[in-house]
Amino acid sequence: MEDLMQFHINKDVFLKSLTKIQGIIEKKHTIPILANVLIEAVKDEIIITATDLEVGIKSRYPADVINEGKVTVSAKKLFEIIKELPNKNIQFTSKSNFWVEITCNKSIFNLVGLSPEEFPKFPEIEHNLNQVETCIIREMIDKTIFSVSTDETKFNLTGIFIKSEVEEGKNNIVFISTDGHRLSMIKRNIDTLLDEKLKDGFILPKKGLGEIRKLIENSEDKLNIGISDNNFSVNTETTTLIMRMIDGDFPDYKRVIPEKSTNAAVINRELFLHSLRRISVLSSEKSKGIKINLNNDCLILSSSNPDIGDAKEEIDVIYNGDEISIGFNAKYIIDILQVIEKENIIFFFKDNISPGLIQPENNDEYLTVVMPMRL
Repeated sequence: MEDLMQFHINKDVFLKSLTKIQGIIEKKHTIPILANVLIEAVKDEIIITATDLEVGIKSRYPADVINEGKVTVSAKKLFEIIKELPNKNIQFTSKSNFWVEITCNKSIFNLVGLSPEEFPKFPEIEHNLNQVETCIIREMIDKTIFSVSTDETKFNLTGIFIKSEVEEGKNNIVFISTDGHRLSMIKRNIDTLLDEKLKDGFILPKKGLGEIRKLIENSEDKLNIGISDNNFSVNTETTTLIMRMIDGDFPDYKRVIPEKSTNAAVINRELFLHSLRRISVLSSEKSKGIKINLNNDCLILSSSNPDIGDAKEEIDVIYNGDEISIGFNAKYIIDILQVIEKENIIFFFKDNISPGLIQPENNDEYLTVVMPMRL
């Protein structure tokens, strides 16, 4: 009889490996194997792989491998079992017909698996692009991911458009996202010259970017980036994350960004954020519409909902432009203010019906555009 795969592993290490893949596992179960995780035992480590065919992740963890081999089991069930086990070493053994046995202390679990041969092949990508600082990527994702569209019919807006540009001899990387109601754009200067493939730009899915964000949550290392055909990948020392680019053309975002007008209000971010949260309590549940009135260093926020009541609040600002009265979705502005660290923002208005432009004070690297609404 052949030797069956067997390894011993620390509970915390195993749990960490399974936590990392939960966001990727296919929830709809259209293809049964995609609900499974592939576990391979090689030398002195296990390799854990999960994919939903759009986004895939592969990580290596130390383990005491007794017999090498591979097997696939339900990622969710395995995670739920390991999570509840006592803090002791876990023994993992594959049995005939792809069953696996998990033993820890006095607990024994047997799980039905599927053949590892059915598991999709993980694409190999040369990491042909340069390294980028994780702190830059983290900030760029945070400042654009909230304005990605959730409307599956506008598939070319369901991700972030990423491209490189050379400006005044500097290499910039640019992230842009829009859902048709608002647009976010951040540009950061990086030390290295980026691959030619970045010049035309490409769209990465929101789910994949969310997984990158989780992967680099507490990391200060550099991230290696690779592109081949329509796949994009990042890798750290122990993990490779790969995703399929969104096939489609991103709209011409430069046409949407309004010129900066002289109607510019300098507003304290914290004050504006809390005021918007309060005033939007009485706005319509559906549209979250609030009104902004601006005149002579004074901004008045107001909302009204015939079923509930109305609210009004004044904020001192620096403003000496035309008198403006305009409606916006409060949530869109709140989302923007939450990701800006600066003390003040500048809100540019052309007139009472055109999109507004918001930027942190003294910072041209980040801008957001918000479409107005009729109230």
